[in-house]
Amino acid sequence: MGFSTVDYLVLVAYLVGITLFGMQFRRSQHTVRDYFIGARTTHWVVISLSIVAAETSTLTVIGVPALMYATFAHPEQGGAYTYLQVVMGYIIARFIVAALLIPRYFQGQLMTAYALLETRFGVTAKHIAASLFLIMRSLAEGVRVFAASLVLSAVLGASLPGLPHLWLWSVLIVGLLTLVYTFEGGIGAVIWTDLIQLAIYVAGSLLAAWQILDLVPGGWGAIVEAGQAANKLQFVSFSWDFTLPFTFWAGMLGGTFLTMASHGTDQLLVQRILTCKNQRDGQKALVLSGFIVLFQFVLFLTIGLMLFAYYRTHPLPLITSNDEIFPSFIVHTLPHGISGLVIAAIFAAAMSNLSASLNSLASTTVLDFYAPMSGGGKSEAHLLKVSRWATAGWGLVLIGVAILARQWGSVFTAGLTIASIVYGPMLGAFALGVFTTRATTRGLVVGMAVSLGSMWMVWFNTKLAWTWYVLLGSAICISVGYVASLAGPRDAATDDPNIVRPSRPAGSSTS
Repeated sequence: MGFSTVDYLVLVAYLVGITLFGMQFRRSQHTVRDYFIGARTTHWVVISLSIVAAETSTLTVIGVPALMYATFAHPEQGGAYTYLQVVMGYIIARFIVAALLIPRYFQGQLMTAYALLETRFGVTAKHIAASLFLIMRSLAEGVRVFAASLVLSAVLGASLPGLPHLWLWSVLIVGLLTLVYTFEGGIGAVIWTDLIQLAIYVAGSLLAAWQILDLVPGGWGAIVEAGQAANKLQFVSFSWDFTLPFTFWAGMLGGTFLTMASHGTDQLLVQRILTCKNQRDGQKALVLSGFIVLFQFVLFLTIGLMLFAYYRTHPLPLITSNDEIFPSFIVHTLPHGISGLVIAAIFAAAMSNLSASLNSLASTTVLDFYAPMSGGGKSEAHLLKVSRWATAGWGLVLIGVAILARQWGSVFTAGLTIASIVYGPMLGAFALGVFTTRATTRGLVVGMAVSLGSMWMVWFNTKLAWTWYVLLGSAICISVGYVASLAGPRDAATDDPNIVRPSRPAGSSTS
């Protein structure tokens, strides 16, 4: 059918409306704390939905259906529904983070995740972890911006096939519009636009699923039959093949460690938790988000299965990668108006994730680096101004990374792999700080360095599935860091009252 004037009007109305809405939050900001944390008056359910929106990007909305659509069942792993084993690990990890890490964050009234390391090891540890976050988040988010550009390229290509560099124009449009309202509105804009955008992309995806169901000859029965014929309906695999990413062991263990790192040490998601009223609300918000994420993955995998069944009896669109299968279906097959709404839904996922990343990158830059290094004498007005311009600076960086990401292969795999390489050392560092009393700053630095170097070697030289990366990386960091701590002297700052050691029951030995 192609994209019509009605579809463009729907899409433009969304883009303009969400940008203007987000800009309205500028008037409520008077301090840097307002810009990054807010007044802590938002209900925990809203925060939970914001957590979901922050971790859901175009990688999920277009990458997960593409994963199911393209997967030809491995004899031991089965179809892409086995990814739900990883999602179960996501849920388990949330309970662990809620019990062990969230109380630590609220004890100190912290504003960034890496301030927790500073209270334990000092400023060096904070700077190393924060630097890793800035590098990892900018690379991973650049991939997500490029993924969003695939959607807009499909839209523009249907109406303007002769326009050169469609993907580049798409990157600029997605990046700059999100930057505008994040620059102006801060965390308030991010949370409330997240809520709206989550409602839009879930509703849009449900609408797309209903339309596909109606278009497949034979309906749901034919879809199930197609899935069974291709062995795509298997949910559990007990294979011990460590090159397969979606097995029971990789899912439950790897998924648990991945989410302990992402939701326990990544400022992108920790910042959402810190906007809650209190510790209890933060714990409830985090746990609830896991079950909402499970629903999302079931939905998007099922859409991929439906697309697989649909294209068994219909000609394939002209696409350059499987990541374009869902956007192309939307543009060329769905009725006018509905097509525009569903494309707007995909943009909602992209922009909610990007705005969260911009705000978290800026908060780490300003609170963990600029404010302490400037001597602490800067006024709130000055820090607020710097925070906004840090947001703008990171927006330009992410646009640049998105342009490079065009050469990095599958957007879904690339984004998760980049994050997983760095998450291992970060999770190991937090474990050394929170759960041991003997670990030293020197041991921490050695452990993180060895872990990071090891994971790069694993990525380049082995076929180990990315779902194992965080578990392996954190294990290396903890073991090497602890041994290095035992082999060297205790920190000179051991008696410094600003360095907080983990407490342990009376009479227990040093762990």
